[in-house]
Amino acid sequence: MNETTTETTTALEELIDSSIASSESRIVDFDTLKFQTKMGEKFRRGQVRYIGSGATGDHSDDNNILQAENFTFSNMVLPAGCVGPEHTHPDVEEVFFVLEGEVEFSVHDVEDGTKKASRILGYRDLIRVPAGVPRSLRTVSETDAIICVIIGAKKPALPFYPPSSEMHGVTHKPQRKT
Repeated sequence: MNETTTETTTALEELIDSSIASSESRIVDFDTLKFQTKMGEKFRRGQVRYIGSGATGDHSDDNNILQAENFTFSNMVLPAGCVGPEHTHPDVEEVFFVLEGEVEFSVHDVEDGTKKASRILGYRDLIRVPAGVPRSLRTVSETDAIICVIIGAKKPALPFYPPSSEMHGVTHKPQRKT
């Protein structure tokens, strides 16, 4: 093998190794959305970050996350009975892909969040919610649900809670790992 081939192979090995986020190295972080539990334990959810930190705050000091370039990718662990409160991402679309359990997803009217349409999704079902459309979710299975969450930006703006949300007025104070 000549020197150029060895350098190319080494560069490719480094590229592939730096592009993998193995399940064994992931951590379920129930602290990043912990601020929501002051409104009740039903809001307890865990995030498993793979690419970027989504819209849950600044996790740039977490060397376990692959850096985002164009989107973020994480899994959410949704305990049975869990509620993801109505919220809006003003700047990005969000995609949810169900891996385990059943989850009721709702989209809410922009002007009157009490008006909504809901669907129950299960294993390998997907829903895409456009930017600016309020959304919420609720675990309806008796067991925990796990969903993939993809957000269409490297670093999305923090979501906000419209007046019809149970979380309206609650300030997003992301927890940083130390």
